[in-house]
Amino acid sequence: MKHIPRKRFGQNFLTDADIIRSLVEAIRPQPEDIMVEIGPGLGAMTQPLLQRLHHLHTVELDRDIVAWMQKHYPAGKITIHNVDALKFDFASLGENIRVVGNLPYNISTPILFHLLENVGHIVDMHFMLQKEVVERMVAAPSTPEYGRLSVMLQYKLQMEYLFTVPPEAFDPPPKVESAFVRAVPYATLPHPAKDEALLGRIVTAAFGQRRKTLRNTLKGLLDDAGFATLGIDPQLRAENLAVAQFVAIANHLG
Repeated sequence: MKHIPRKRFGQNFLTDADIIRSLVEAIRPQPEDIMVEIGPGLGAMTQPLLQRLHHLHTVELDRDIVAWMQKHYPAGKITIHNVDALKFDFASLGENIRVVGNLPYNISTPILFHLLENVGHIVDMHFMLQKEVVERMVAAPSTPEYGRLSVMLQYKLQMEYLFTVPPEAFDPPPKVESAFVRAVPYATLPHPAKDEALLGRIVTAAFGQRRKTLRNTLKGLLDDAGFATLGIDPQLRAENLAVAQFVAIANHLG
């Protein structure tokens, strides 16, 4: 079967054998791992993962690819979930799940936020993503890449940029570079928020207008007295605050 990549699914299939080998070595699958692969495509990572695992779960929306996988992989070694990853209940697989995938560029951020909701069941995550997205995921405060995604992921996850992947490693080649990233949930949150939903609203409001100061973006939430109590300069912008400071604001208001 010659599968034609579908633009609406953001399909770019990994084909470079050396890159694939590097990915699997970074993941270090162990036979007993409960591992789920998001968007397996035509099996670039699936096959080498199956060589090291007793069993693998995959989440794939494209029914043509599901049919292809059913023909090529033994049912006892793989469970194929033909469902949108944004709707899949990762917690249903149990505890200590390891998640891997070459995430579609067009829905990568929503998938990351969906996984955050299941993070208590996850040991680690390894993803291929658009390089620009990975740079935002790992960004430090006071850098152009630092934003809402950085704060919300780093609140719960330890992030590590592993390596860059060139467009020619894919078919068809995307118009951008990719990167491989590792995310490991904290066993204990370093800066726990009393109300995580409130934290999310504050971060969203603060980054809603990046060029404006915190005094303006958080107007109606935090007054000058509140900033003073927290020791935060209201003339700063959202990108200047560390995760701990956003949590401090949320806990002050919560």
